Amino acid sequence: MQSYTRYERARIIGARALQISMGAPLLIKTSKIDPLEIAIEEFQQDMIPITVKRK
Repeated sequence: MQSYTRYERARIIGARALQISMGAPLLIKTSKIDPLEIAIEEFQQDMIPITVKRK
């Protein structure tokens, strides 16, 4: 997994949580309901298909 700053991590998880809350399919099997908790779990398992471009 790539090393992210805390701001990048927050942005990635927040964007993914928004996607999940809008009905995007889950990338992991989980019993959790809260989109933020699901996004955090996906991030920890390196499953989020979002990349960061740095200049």
